[in-house]
Amino acid sequence: MRSELLGKVNRVVVKLGTGVVTDSRKRPDQVQFAQLVAQVAGLRAAGKEVIIVTSGAVGAGMGVLGYDERPPTLAERQACAAVGQSRLMATYEALFRHYDLSVGQVLLTHEDLADHTRHLNARNTLVTLLKRGVVPIINENDAVSVTELKFGDNDRLSALVASLLPADLLVILTTADGLIQDYGKPTARLLSVVERIDGSVEAMAGGTTSATAVGGMATKISAARIVVRAGIPLVIASGRRFDSLARILAGADEGTLFLPSESKLPSRKRWIAFYHRPAGTLTVDAGAVRALCEQGRSLLAPGVIRVEGGFAAGEVVSIQDSDGGEFARGMVRVPAAELPGEPPGRREVVHRDDLVLL
Repeated sequence: MRSELLGKVNRVVVKLGTGVVTDSRKRPDQVQFAQLVAQVAGLRAAGKEVIIVTSGAVGAGMGVLGYDERPPTLAERQACAAVGQSRLMATYEALFRHYDLSVGQVLLTHEDLADHTRHLNARNTLVTLLKRGVVPIINENDAVSVTELKFGDNDRLSALVASLLPADLLVILTTADGLIQDYGKPTARLLSVVERIDGSVEAMAGGTTSATAVGGMATKISAARIVVRAGIPLVIASGRRFDSLARILAGADEGTLFLPSESKLPSRKRWIAFYHRPAGTLTVDAGAVRALCEQGRSLLAPGVIRVEGGFAAGEVVSIQDSDGGEFARGMVRVPAAELPGEPPGRREVVHRDDLVLL
């Protein structure tokens, strides 16, 4: 399964977590950087396109500015990011130069990918860099982002970058060997393959106790939900092994492989599904759930039983069943103010072309 799925990979996004790029002093770990860059250079020599999503700017800046723990205020974290980001890029540039490879810095905010024009521009820039043989180095623009790292954990950012391009594979390199079942117990074992992300898989994920990291396995599972729905496989593996990337792309049993859905979402539907913070919520009845999920219909006004949020036409909303479970997102054609008391009829609230099942 792995060889068949990963043997076709040409374009890969590699996310490097804070724990694998910084040392105990919260500063860039030069040995780790050297071996990770060597792995990426190996993929480039094999003809693969590689995009790096890097963590470590805040952590690197903490060491320089004298913080022992992650600063409590946004302004302090942004100051650390401003100092640390330049150190990160200097390290990448120097190391990749040994392999005659150029790097390009791309700093993104959530708004860059939520706005459709900027979204397309970001993709065009990345594709152009790849065509020119440049390795894009992507990070969140933490120094100016006003919404605290909620695009924010870089696991999610890497999933959004993979979906943006789209990539053939996302690899998240971390301090763990992959997703561990029964972590901390005598029965603990590494899961080789996850076919479906359900409650049991989510229960295996915890947060993080690292002084520099943001997420943990929970954010990686959230990232997995994005990419597998977009039709992109994900591997979570150790960033401490010197041959992880080569083994993964060779189809070896390395890390945990999350299998993608059978088909990739079109570009516009990926943009609707993943790149917006919903402006509101529509709760729909059982008949509407069946019409959307089983019959591929549009959402009509009579199926909406509750409206939350003051959204306008053209904004993206979350669509939930009567139990509060989100199962779809869509771009509404009717503003919230016109929905309460809407008489029965055939008015489309969300057209099926603007709706994505999650």
